[in-house]
Amino acid sequence: MSRLILFNKPMNVLSQFTDRGSPTKRATLSDFIDMPGVYPAGRLDRDSEGLLLLTDDGRLQARIADPKFKLPKTYLVQVEGIPDAAALDQLAHGVMLNDGPTLPAEAELIDDPQLWPRDPPVRFRKTVPDCWLRLTIREGRNRQVRRMTAAVGNPTLRLVRWSIGDWQLDGLQPGQFREAPAR
Repeated sequence: MSRLILFNKPMNVLSQFTDRGSPTKRATLSDFIDMPGVYPAGRLDRDSEGLLLLTDDGRLQARIADPKFKLPKTYLVQVEGIPDAAALDQLAHGVMLNDGPTLPAEAELIDDPQLWPRDPPVRFRKTVPDCWLRLTIREGRNRQVRRMTAAVGNPTLRLVRWSIGDWQLDGLQPGQFREAPAR
């Protein structure tokens, strides 16, 4: 039977089990998960937090990570400024990036989700407001969400992946993981 691990990846942790090429030791998955044979299904940038799925099933890994399956990925995104209706509409219909247009996304302003504290904390600026978005995409280009919010004039301050398909963080604190049924 396939194993599927849901992991809440903390900020500044690499989405891999080893750190090659850095003169200083950076945190990796092996600092949190000691389960031989499981590998990440996709990736989450070092400066992003949230749901990372790991599995020992290559077919499941491909179905989760491969953009052709268009599995929805939902992010809670703290952005600089307050996006206006035009910016939200642009996110919803697709944003032109330097590597081409994005697919349409679901984008909405949300109340502060009251997440765990981030280490290091997001910089606070008295003169620049910030707010939270829920953004769901169905592709996974390099740093896509950050590039999308910047393209509409609201740079990302904090990025937390909340769900992939039907799998959600559901109470996992940073650094915690649990097994889930592979679907």
